Amino acid sequence: MAEEHTSTPTTDTTPAADGMPQAQPLSDELSKQIDAAMDASTPADQPGAGKGKPGGIRGPRVVGGQSSMRSGKVVNVTESDIFLEFGPKELGIVSRDQWREGENMPEAGQELEVLVERFDKDESIFVCARPGAIRKAIWDTLQTGQVVEATCVGTNKGGLEMELAGGHRAFLPASQVAIERVNDLDKFIGQKLECEVQRVERRGQGNVVLSRRVILEKERAKEAEKLKDTLAVGQVVEGTVQRIAPFGAFVDIGGIDGLIHVSDLSHERIGQGEAAVRKMLSEGQQVRVEILKLDWENQRIGLGMKQLQADPYAEKMGAIEEGAELSGRVTKIMDFGAFVELAPGVEGLIHISELDHRRVKVVSDAVKPDEVVKVKVLSVDPGSRRIGLSMKALKAAPAGSKDKGERGPSAEEILKETPQLRRLREKFGSGGFKGGLG
Repeated sequence: MAEEHTSTPTTDTTPAADGMPQAQPLSDELSKQIDAAMDASTPADQPGAGKGKPGGIRGPRVVGGQSSMRSGKVVNVTESDIFLEFGPKELGIVSRDQWREGENMPEAGQELEVLVERFDKDESIFVCARPGAIRKAIWDTLQTGQVVEATCVGTNKGGLEMELAGGHRAFLPASQVAIERVNDLDKFIGQKLECEVQRVERRGQGNVVLSRRVILEKERAKEAEKLKDTLAVGQVVEGTVQRIAPFGAFVDIGGIDGLIHVSDLSHERIGQGEAAVRKMLSEGQQVRVEILKLDWENQRIGLGMKQLQADPYAEKMGAIEEGAELSGRVTKIMDFGAFVELAPGVEGLIHISELDHRRVKVVSDAVKPDEVVKVKVLSVDPGSRRIGLSMKALKAAPAGSKDKGERGPSAEEILKETPQLRRLREKFGSGGFKGGLG
């Protein structure tokens, strides 16, 4: 493909030394975007506004200790919780709502790896969570890389204002709301979104920065792996236009993007540039495409739309037969001949040698642009989309010109018995004479 997608680096969670999932460090570019967006979301009368730093209001207290991963045996499964045993007198509890509907629930006796969040002294039990599960964001244990559920309560110039469980506010930058650009952020107000924690600043107001985009990218990556086993060249699939570029359009075909090059949008010539592509497609449009190329190594998929459309050129060309005498308009003059439009979008070529019986040195001496001329069809080649034309074939050859058979005598005429040929046969004998034509 002519271009690769440029996207904000994802933050795949990987276990840290203590077992807690951690997000990869933010890129400098993303950090700057987040700071700028947070500045835009900070009220002007609030301490720290415009500086990208939290104000002087005291935030939630910091609780020491780190979460860790532990493996335990399931000892009981109730309607609301799952109980585990880590060792003698060491019990853990995980809420069942961390398993989605339709997922297989753990069973008694099964080993289960969980994330220990805290120890409840009153109940003498470890409060645990399923790794990677969406859970209520408890401020004291909130960590980067954690997947939480947050509700959009408003928008600002920089992105979405989110609310975590317990009423703590968080911020979702506009660039992290979705994979594609979102022009209308208001549509997310009131929605609950799955997000990954990107930054936790416990000082001041305790700023929390979220990303929904990394969640969507991970889901798409999983879908893309599945597609590798199902997609094939020549297959027809449906997709959604994600982005318009000067050289074509990127289309999501179910978890992975492919490119429709501008030359594969239509049989007609639509021109070059983003404006030309937008005449055919728009972001969000549903399209049917044919897979033209699969290059998994370089992550490039070529798609086509015109391959699923009837070719008007071929249909019009099919109505033109060799030997037909037609009229057409001269559209272009080249050094080697002139192109003539026989039907809308269908052109043929008069080679310079077919313009006239006399020798033509300059094409413009014989025809002019936009001139209507009469031609005879010499050849039609649908495969190469070429039509050969002649003006000379419809003109009478000048007297004495060799051009009427000006192509010279035919093989049949040469082999006819002539007085000269008879004399040669008599001289050398019928068996001894060998000519280059015999």
